[in-house]
Amino acid sequence: MSEIPNTLQIRHLGLCDYSSVLDKMLDFSTRRSEQTVDEIWLLQHKPVYTLGKNAKQHHVLNSGDIPVIAVDRGGQVTYHGPGQLIAYLLLDVKRKKLGVRQIVTAMENAVINTLAGLYIEAVARPNAPGVYVNDEKIAALGLRIKNGKSYHGLSLNIDMDLSPFLGINPCGYEGMQVTQVKNLINDYSIEEIKKNIVTSLSNELAYDQIIDSGNG
Repeated sequence: MSEIPNTLQIRHLGLCDYSSVLDKMLDFSTRRSEQTVDEIWLLQHKPVYTLGKNAKQHHVLNSGDIPVIAVDRGGQVTYHGPGQLIAYLLLDVKRKKLGVRQIVTAMENAVINTLAGLYIEAVARPNAPGVYVNDEKIAALGLRIKNGKSYHGLSLNIDMDLSPFLGINPCGYEGMQVTQVKNLINDYSIEEIKKNIVTSLSNELAYDQIIDSGNG
């Protein structure tokens, strides 16, 4: 068997329906072979609440017209919508010899490093996965590993309508406040944020090369 290059393929999917992307992640993870290069998918979702495996229904306070979908990632309830950057990590964690905690830390560090480049001081919390600025949550994490393959990933609030978060207890915490890049600084570029997230994730996860398919 030839050695697999330590390469990360980046795909840009645009604005997507949640269920269709979930189906594609499951299909990719099931069909991939030992020769398949790892991928990160960058996208935004149409409005949706998602309930992780540990989520309690009572943390959905008022979903209104927004769909609520139960999924197989870890974590509690969160909201996804336009203006929020999603990065899904489709990795062969067995091949990379990575554990869940290592991937979670890599995602947290990638967000923290990216925000630091915008002069935003962010931190992780050991008892509450995610990234926080001034005690307000700016990024959520959720991961699933099945048969040595990971999917799901992180969401970073950039320039979105935050009001749907009022319809839930974000990540199962009553009264948890959320924030976004737009509320913290005036000068930022979503494309630059995407680029820096990818670079940071690649560094944190120790890939040698990034192949970026470009938008579309």
